[in-house]
Amino acid sequence: MKRLSYLPLMALLAIISSCNNSKTDALSAINPFLAASKLPFMAPEFNKIKNADYKPALEEGMKQQLAEIQHIADDTQAPSFENTIVGMEKSGQLLNRVNAVFALVTGANTNPELQKVKEEIAPKLTANSDAIYLNAKLFKRVETLYEQREQLKLDGESNRLLAYYYQKFELAGAKLSEADKDKLKELNKEEASLSAKFSAQLQAAGKALRNTTQQPELQSMSDRAAREKLFEASYNRAEKGDANDTRKVISRLAQIRAIQAKLLGYKNYAAWKLQNQMAKTPEAVEEFFKQLVPAATAKAKGEAATIQALIDQQKGGFKLQPWDWNYYAEQVRKAKYNLDENEVKPYFELNKVLENGVFYAANQLYGISFKERKDLPVYQEDVRVFDVLDADGSQIGLFYCDYFKRDNKDGGAWMDNIVPQSKLFGFKPVVYNVCNFTKPAKGQPALISFDDVTTMFHEFGHALHGLFGNQQYASLSGASVARDYVEFPSQFNEHWASDPKVLKNYAVHYQTGAVMPETLLDKIKKASTFNQGYEFTEALAAADLDMQWHTLLANTPLLDVDKFEAEALKKTKLNLPEVPPRYRSSYFLHIWSNGYAAGYYAYTWTSMLENDAFSWFQENGGLTRANGQRFRDMILSKGNTEDYDKMFFDFRGHKPDIKPMLKKRGLL
Repeated sequence: MKRLSYLPLMALLAIISSCNNSKTDALSAINPFLAASKLPFMAPEFNKIKNADYKPALEEGMKQQLAEIQHIADDTQAPSFENTIVGMEKSGQLLNRVNAVFALVTGANTNPELQKVKEEIAPKLTANSDAIYLNAKLFKRVETLYEQREQLKLDGESNRLLAYYYQKFELAGAKLSEADKDKLKELNKEEASLSAKFSAQLQAAGKALRNTTQQPELQSMSDRAAREKLFEASYNRAEKGDANDTRKVISRLAQIRAIQAKLLGYKNYAAWKLQNQMAKTPEAVEEFFKQLVPAATAKAKGEAATIQALIDQQKGGFKLQPWDWNYYAEQVRKAKYNLDENEVKPYFELNKVLENGVFYAANQLYGISFKERKDLPVYQEDVRVFDVLDADGSQIGLFYCDYFKRDNKDGGAWMDNIVPQSKLFGFKPVVYNVCNFTKPAKGQPALISFDDVTTMFHEFGHALHGLFGNQQYASLSGASVARDYVEFPSQFNEHWASDPKVLKNYAVHYQTGAVMPETLLDKIKKASTFNQGYEFTEALAAADLDMQWHTLLANTPLLDVDKFEAEALKKTKLNLPEVPPRYRSSYFLHIWSNGYAAGYYAYTWTSMLENDAFSWFQENGGLTRANGQRFRDMILSKGNTEDYDKMFFDFRGHKPDIKPMLKKRGLL
């Protein structure tokens, strides 16, 4: 997952020297954020940052940015690309500096003090964004330039940046009347507050649980009552009627978003938010789902029948329930493919997967290498830092990784930038990956599942997108792309986890040093389509819930969350009793707090893109430096500098084809 910057609507912009005023000078001595870090690549000085530093730095950053923006708006000179668009691109240096670190620590290493700051600051950050994008004088300058764009004779990236800013203003409500702008500001503030509250509630409600509905432990629990208890704890984690029950919050969030969309002239929230995506409309997403749901659910039903037959054969005397699926599916897999997860795990030691798998594949494809460094401070002892070096030895940037689960960490896995790439200021990228793997006992190896291996490759695909950014402007750089394009590089990178050459390099027994036997490799390959009906259906159910929540009309009353969820899944025939959604509404962090509202479909949409792109590799020699360089040049290094459809077409030679995705999942 690629997270949005914590500041809504604002990309991580370049960092320039601070405005000097007495307040800033007074704070500089005690607040490490008020001057750019002196560490390599402006890496955060985590050893100096304290909880108390964030709030004043964020507030001072907002103050500085609004002063800079107002200076642009009040400029008496005629608007030019340099004095308006580039001026905006340069603004917000302090705010973006602190906000990038704040987003990282509140997601990966938070505490009650930081959570309180997050909830307090969220509506202020939203108000700050509104003060920029609803500034009539500023928008007039942007609009004037946009209308003159053909006469300006800008280079391609600059022209794209102008269109990008114009659309951001338009979608943010810049064309509304002043009265409607005021209404929108209040709605935006409430939405930001509720979104932050949801995140805090969910983290408190699910401290000991993976964020997905199914928990990994269910696969090995032979006690059915214990399985049911664990499943119910997971399924109802945020629905216990206590302070961490999220249902009232999300019901109001959905309502607010529908009202926002209507105020802006759109039928629903999804119609508003998809304007700058590849899909463009919720109707296009609905048509996409219609091509997938029948095949996915049919395969899931067939898998359920197989599992039920096994239960009956063992004289279980019960009907398959969601908490039974993984336990018996694992037995089916063992019987059908003679593949045991416990047989596989000893070959997947985390450090070897990272260095001899993830990094090795990147070296083979893109010529880059990695060197760990111990001299940079980190925010938690498990975090590691690597220099990323290009084929010619020059340094591309820094990579931080934080792989182990903690109670004070959000569930799931994600990537983001701490420092964005930008030629405008000569800044190189600093990126990070965060995951939630089980930490081993002291002195023991970190043995992970193949699913975890895939997650590592996935998140590093995002990291590559960020590291290979080669843009003039940070707002268009690296992984700062549409939601239904951003998962393309990450899901594409998953393929290399099972490439025979890569597998043999990292799949080494942690005790004997023996390479994984060919027989076991073959089993993994043959089992790759196993359980895909279940996995695809649970993902589609979650994506469909997201879309239905965000196609509600503005006059919809506050809804009963559980009732809405049940009716929504029934309507689209995704209500298989044995296959619950990957995320229920009440703990769907992606859409209520992490920027994927009306966008969770992106994982499936980009699965279409990446499988079709990978088929090009298969047709052209697979894992080679030449192929990797072509993908780097035409996809990974382009950022948001061209139309997404054009970028894909130029690489693949045709529009996205859905068939490779269906074939990969065993649905063709």
